[in-house]
Amino acid sequence: MTLLIIVIALGLIFDFINGFHDAANSIATIVTTRVLTPVQAVIWAAAFNFIAFFVARYVIGEFGIANTVAKTVLEQYITLPIILSGLIAAISWNLLTWWLGIPSSSSHTLIGGFAGAAISGAGFQSIHTAVILKIASFIVLAPVIGMIISAIITIGILWLFKRVNARTAENSFRKLQLASSALFSLGHGLNDSQKVMGIIATALISYGSIKSVDSMPDWIPLSCFAAIGLGTMIGGWRIVKTMGSKITKVTALEGVCAETAGAVTLFITEFLKIPVSTTHTITGSIMGVGAVKRLSAVRWGVTINLLWAWILTIPVSAVLAGIIYQIVNLVGIK
Repeated sequence: MTLLIIVIALGLIFDFINGFHDAANSIATIVTTRVLTPVQAVIWAAAFNFIAFFVARYVIGEFGIANTVAKTVLEQYITLPIILSGLIAAISWNLLTWWLGIPSSSSHTLIGGFAGAAISGAGFQSIHTAVILKIASFIVLAPVIGMIISAIITIGILWLFKRVNARTAENSFRKLQLASSALFSLGHGLNDSQKVMGIIATALISYGSIKSVDSMPDWIPLSCFAAIGLGTMIGGWRIVKTMGSKITKVTALEGVCAETAGAVTLFITEFLKIPVSTTHTITGSIMGVGAVKRLSAVRWGVTINLLWAWILTIPVSAVLAGIIYQIVNLVGIK
């Protein structure tokens, strides 16, 4: 029971860290365009992170992404020490990338840690390769989809507003950015909170408390959505600068386009039940609006550096989790 409580606590800690690690994704553009102050922005984003619980429970009616995450490792190989090791590795990588100001993917850190610990404990036959490959493919697909959608939205809005006074248009888009950032924060809550829900549910299944992800009690999703919302309120200021200005300079109009595209992408992946990185999604969306102005408006060097961080996240987390699992096993934690 003690180990189960520790695993649940670490899961919620990871969700909290995920919130402040990914806070920049939700608030970077709305802060850099000065529509809201940083404090107002994090409260706004955190509120919609939590509202996402009620959307998932009462509108969508299921936690499909949590189910997908739970299937990363085959059920017969899942143990509490494996989950413990994966969470420690994911938390460590998240804190390191936050400290360095690198907007890496909390989603893929968690998947990599879970899979890596399982491989270390039971070999490659313990993981569901098809599920992991599908999740990994969205390291590329999520930003590309976000970029395409944001470019289309930007071109469409520029055409619709081409005869509108520039000052009037700017004021309109500053107001609309409240709605677009809310939508993106809603998508962020829907997607990211479910990942830890899946991990905690597998821990309870392994312990014998529940039979499936679908039968988990409401306190699990409520705790996860609350933790990520609280983490968002703490904020991730080291990453705001990268997301809001280093990739491309963002106006209110472009902020609306990027956030709306990011939200649409997240809603699509929610429908497909695929956990994706909100970091990857909003980065691709910001690139899309920048590329519409001109290709040189996007700082491609920064983007390439981010891409390397994204690609390395799963293998680095997996290796780290594998090492931690061997230490946990050596110490005799069962």
